[in-house]
Formats: sequence, C-alpha cells, structure tokens
Amino acid sequence: MKIYVIAAMGLLLGAAPAPEPQWQPIFDGKSLDGWTPKITGHAVGEDPLHTFIVQHGAIRVSYAGYKSFNGEFGHLFWKAPLKAYRIRFEYRFFGEDLPGIKVWQATNSGLMLHAQAPETMRRDQDFPVSLEMQLLGTPRPTEEPTGNLCTPGTTVVFEGKRDPRHCIPSSSPLMPVGRWTKAELEVLPSGEITHFIDGKAVLRYSDVELDPESEDAKPLIAAAGGALQLKQGYIALQSEGHPIEFRNIELQRLE
Repeated sequence: MKIYVIAAMGLLLGAAPAPEPQWQPIFDGKSLDGWTPKITGHAVGEDPLHTFIVQHGAIRVSYAGYKSFNGEFGHLFWKAPLKAYRIRFEYRFFGEDLPGIKVWQATNSGLMLHAQAPETMRRDQDFPVSLEMQLLGTPRPTEEPTGNLCTPGTTVVFEGKRDPRHCIPSSSPLMPVGRWTKAELEVLPSGEITHFIDGKAVLRYSDVELDPESEDAKPLIAAAGGALQLKQGYIALQSEGHPIEFRNIELQRLE
C-alpha cells in the first residue's frame, strides 16, 4: 500500500527535474595530461619543437623553437570523442606572427570540433576533417570577427540551406591581440551548434556532413559505409603560426 501512495504522490507532485550537468575542467593548468599533439609532418604524439606547452596556468602555442613556419600546422587533441556538450574557455593572442606564414594565417587559431581521431590523419595532413570555431585577432591584414566557422572536409546547414563556403563569418565584434576573450561552444543532441563570444551567440548552424568532394574526408566516408552525417568527434586546439594561449577550459556533457 505504501508503494502505491508514494507513486500517486509522485504523479501529483511531478518528477523532480534532472540536475543541471556539471562543468568539469579538462585542463589542469599544470600539464598536458589527456592531450595529444598532431603536427603536420610528424607522427601522432610527436612535438619536437615544443609547440604546445603549459605556462602560467595556460596552454601556450609557442614558437620559441621555430625560426620560420614551414607548414607545421598543429592540433592538440583532447583524449575522448564527444557528441553533445558545451565547452568554454578563454584565449588571447600575443606576440608576433611567425615568419613564413601566409596572409590568412595572421593572428589565426581555432578550436576544432567533430574532428576525426588524430591517429586516422595522414602524416602530412594539415588539418583534421572537422569543424573549426575560428579565432581571429586584430590588427591583421583583413580585419574579420572572431568565432567564425571553417569547414575542413565538412559542410553544414546555415540559414536553412547547405552552405558550400569554407568559412562562414560570425556576428562577433573585432577582438584585439592581447585581450583575454571568453569563447563557448554548444553542441545540442539535435545537432544544432552555436558559437558564443563573451557570452553572446554569434553563429548558429546544424546538420554536419562529411564533404564527398574532400580527399581527406573520402576515407572516413568509406569507413562509415558511405554515410555522410557527422554527429560526434574530437576537440582540438590549433596552432597556425601566431602565438596564442588557452586557459580555464571546461566541459559540460549533455548526453
């Protein structure tokens, strides 16, 4: 009888709301534990010039060991693939561009999401098949907002249609070099993805697919039996030729 009474009371009062998912740090501020580098021209895990280091509680993209940039695009992958989540962090550009970069690389970095596993990348592959929350600073040759979307080997639906552009600009204001900026990314179970800069939504898109025209994506499509839909993957911090720092990196799982 007591069981029936408790059940009836639960129906009348309504079930308790599910607790809010907790934010968890995925960078301890002291080491690169849980993170793996992939530098163009090198095997997974190799970073001979110490591109990714920890300094003053931040992950720093350092070019202290470089004389010039010779195509060594770098990505620092977190250990586990993700499907539905929020990630937030702070970043700031500092210092000068490395000699040898192309114009578009100036004050340019990013957070990759839905990325292929690092061990599936070719040794000389520049970028993982992924989406990129592009981070830009000013001054740069072409002043552009931060928090944009770039699509190496992928496509998305933007404003109701599949958008073929490699980069889609956000509505963020320009962000100067040297300023700590708050960035956040939300990936919902529905597949809708939103970029936030300093707490404001600046870009929204959905329905991520592998691009059948991309040479890097073709092996992934074949491995998926021809399926194009992309619902999960790894996150990675990017090095593209300008020093940048990332700190206070936290994850909230929504699965």
